[in-house]
Amino acid sequence: MSLFSFELDPALAADPVFDMHRRGKMAITATVPLAGRDDLSRAYTPGVARVCEAIAADPDLAHDYTWTGNTVAVVTDGSAVLGLGNIGPAAAMPVMEGKAVLFKQFGGVDAVPICLSTQDPEEIIAAVRAMAPSFGGINLEDISAPRCFEIERRLDEALDIPVFHDDQHGTAVVVLAALRNATALLGRRFADLRVVITGAGAAGVAITKMLIAAGLPGASLIVCDSRGILHAERGDLTPAKAELAAATNLSGRAGGVREALIGADVLIGVSGGIIDEEALAGMAPGGIIFALANPTPEVPPQVAARYAAVVATGRSDFPNQINNVLAFPGILRGALDVRATTVTQRMKVAAAEAIAEVVTNELSAEAIVPSALDPRVAPAVAAAVARAAERDGVARRLALGHAESPAPIG
Repeated sequence: MSLFSFELDPALAADPVFDMHRRGKMAITATVPLAGRDDLSRAYTPGVARVCEAIAADPDLAHDYTWTGNTVAVVTDGSAVLGLGNIGPAAAMPVMEGKAVLFKQFGGVDAVPICLSTQDPEEIIAAVRAMAPSFGGINLEDISAPRCFEIERRLDEALDIPVFHDDQHGTAVVVLAALRNATALLGRRFADLRVVITGAGAAGVAITKMLIAAGLPGASLIVCDSRGILHAERGDLTPAKAELAAATNLSGRAGGVREALIGADVLIGVSGGIIDEEALAGMAPGGIIFALANPTPEVPPQVAARYAAVVATGRSDFPNQINNVLAFPGILRGALDVRATTVTQRMKVAAAEAIAEVVTNELSAEAIVPSALDPRVAPAVAAAVARAAERDGVARRLALGHAESPAPIG
């Protein structure tokens, strides 16, 4: 118990949000009893030495005889937190704590929030590599683009544990699940959709790649950034945007969002920029609008409903919330269960299909994805991800391995 107490600002003390966050949202708790001398001698010295020696002889035993097999690091530099921007590591901690408790609540995964006091990619990579032996996976969070692409790629190459950047892939997984179900609800063929994505940051890049991996032709996709449509003739593209331009918009359409939306069936907004009604009027009738910017969607839902048959946002106070919590707990749960060395694109597609299938028989225009609180989601995602990891040859343990007790040491 602390010997010190602090008086909060009265305005903060009266706010139930601050009350929930006081002293943080998580704590470390023991999983073994320490009720007597025998417990102490097994949990710590001298008994712990036997376990240490066994792991030194066979490092793979650490997965079963330490917390690493069920623990991920939630790592940020505070450079792109929610819709708040570059607020730094200290101010990012409440979000990272929140991510950690969601991991535990929905996936049974222990998670440790780590906020780094550097925004230098080399220093971030070095720090994560140095701490990696303590974890079974790395969840990168709220790191700004384009640095996040290089950081994730290099860590994935360097480490033999899953590295998952949730702002990219969690968003993309849930968008694919929602689009699959919206398409089925409207009686469309996924491969025939004409899709416009506004926003070419972390989420926009990952969504584009995910939709192509799921079978949507690149020719049917147009991506826009703040300067307009991405196309091969633009000379101001970053390497990540140039890659998108080469894989999409094969007709070479140019202009802004208004030109991009002419004849489009689907609008996916991950930019934060407002899209006016005149641009929406150019869409094909009876389409789909996902306006995912938080807290202010690119298109207000009541406006989007005038131009689309199915509307989704990133907010919990409107129907069809596209929320990453539907994805990341189950994805890391499944990856940890089979001791996957990485998270492949097919594992992500499998996660999206599992999310979609949870509500396949319950679809309506206002329910194309499960609730973020639906207890069916994470187990379904974990099982699908584990099976996909096996198929892709990145699993070091069978999908049901986590249900078996580890062999005793000695």
